[in-house]
Amino acid sequence: MVELEENDLPSGQVDHDDIVAEASSVVRGDLPQDEEGPPEVDSEIEILHEKIKKQIIKEGHDKKPSKYSTCFLHYRAWVKSSFHKFEDTWLEKQPLELILGKEKNEMAGLAIGIASMKSGERALLHVGWELGYGKEGNFSFPNVPPMADIIYEVELIGFDETREGIARSDMTAEQRIGAADRRKMDGNALFKEEKLEEAMQQYEMAIAYLGDDFMFQLFGKYRDMAMAVKNPCHLNLAACMIRLKRYHEAVAQCSIVLTEDENNVKALFRRGKARAELGQTEASREDFLKARKFAPEDKAIAKELRLLVEHDRAVYKKQKELYKGLFGPRPEHKPQTKSWLLLVWQWLLSFFHRIFKLQREKAD
Repeated sequence: MVELEENDLPSGQVDHDDIVAEASSVVRGDLPQDEEGPPEVDSEIEILHEKIKKQIIKEGHDKKPSKYSTCFLHYRAWVKSSFHKFEDTWLEKQPLELILGKEKNEMAGLAIGIASMKSGERALLHVGWELGYGKEGNFSFPNVPPMADIIYEVELIGFDETREGIARSDMTAEQRIGAADRRKMDGNALFKEEKLEEAMQQYEMAIAYLGDDFMFQLFGKYRDMAMAVKNPCHLNLAACMIRLKRYHEAVAQCSIVLTEDENNVKALFRRGKARAELGQTEASREDFLKARKFAPEDKAIAKELRLLVEHDRAVYKKQKELYKGLFGPRPEHKPQTKSWLLLVWQWLLSFFHRIFKLQREKAD
């Protein structure tokens, strides 16, 4: 259910588990784990072009982009011969915008690969030098040697179908904010249908329209309009991630909102929940206590604080049992009963000792 206006809810209560439907740019894209080189992929090799091979890492959904679609993607690129990585948009935390049919020459192979992908799909592309940086390579940034075949790991976050192929940089502020808002509403609809991964892609697309470079240029009402779209998208991403048990990412999304609005109750609550699931009890408690200052009657916050108290009691009880076993009272010493054989032997020794003593006295 999409969140109601606050005056439709009981006094002092905020619906934390529903998405934000109304009124710091990082787009998720799962950061690949591999740091040494391209990932190893076992899927079937698809020939897209005599110079391009593709292997799917993660399946996507819906249709593929057409010519002049504005695509948003994350990618990493290596020189195939040396595994030298020369570009990584995941680390830069800013997706690439690419308009199919209007890409730069060095992006021709990447564009062919993107055209074969669906939203949310991640793939490995092997691109020949003829469709990359060519015979001469590139000696500025990025640094690519001559005639270098390239390996791309790429994820298509999503795309917009536009006949003109308008880039974000050519849009007015109203157009970019409007495009982002439409993506947010599409994400909300998918969230209601429990299509969490697809909803997240829509929220990511919305945030991509409102990147840092754009937000720095906004003032007054335009900045307020943009923030009314952008922050709810981060909060909705966090809600999806908590449901998908991706707690570290949920913490990051909430923290982005809190850099702009440090007293945002939803951001504090959701970050507190994610931190609690990660076992960060004290940090979680701090978030819930701060949220309670601004929503003192909120039942959900009170419930989470009670759960933390119960957790503390359970941990204390467990530790007490553990230490009781380690440092409990020393067992009492029980005297051992002597065996009857030992007692007979001792009596015999004493008897012979007395006889020997009497004989010595008579001799003297």
